[in-house]
Amino acid sequence: MTTPRIEPLPADARDPRTEELLRLLRFDPDGEDMNLFTTIAHHPRLLKRWTAFGGTLLAGGDLPPRDREVLILRTAANCGADYEWGHHLVIGRVAGLADAEMRALAGTDAEAAEVDRVLVAAADELHTENVISDPTWAELADRYTKAQLIEVCMVVGQYHLVAFTLRSLGIQPEPGVEGIPR
Repeated sequence: MTTPRIEPLPADARDPRTEELLRLLRFDPDGEDMNLFTTIAHHPRLLKRWTAFGGTLLAGGDLPPRDREVLILRTAANCGADYEWGHHLVIGRVAGLADAEMRALAGTDAEAAEVDRVLVAAADELHTENVISDPTWAELADRYTKAQLIEVCMVVGQYHLVAFTLRSLGIQPEPGVEGIPR
C-alpha cells in the first residue's frame, strides 16, 4: 500500500494531552513524530494504553534486548511489515545484532535459524500455528524464566498487532526507513 488509509493526525488537530503523549514517544526530543503514533493518535485513549504495553515490552521487559529484537525482526519479516522492520534495525544494532544477522532474519528458515534457532522457531510457530510446539517450548524453558517465557509470546503477539495495524492502515515509513530485504 503506497498511500495511507488513515492519514497521521496533524499537529493542529491534536488536543494538549495527545500532543504531550506524542512528545513523550519521540526517540529524539527535537525530532519528528513517527507516523505510527500520529496515525493511532486518532484514538488517543488507545494510543496511551497501547504505548504503555508496548513500551513495557520494548524498554522494561525481562528478555535480553538481543533476544527481543530477534523475535521482533523475525515477526516483522513474517508479516511483511517494512515499517516495523526498518525501525527495529536501529534498535537491533543497539541490542547487539550484526547487520548480517538481521538480514538473515528476513531470509529462509535455515538462514534465520543461524541467528538463534529456538527464537526463530518460536516466532515462526506462533506466526503459522498460533502456538509454540512442545519441543520448542522445552528448549525455551531451559533458557528462560517463567516471566521471560510469557514475554516471548507477548512480544511476538504485540508485533503481529503492530504489523497488522501498520499494513491495514497503510501507515507509510518515514524517509530513510529501510524495508525488509527481498
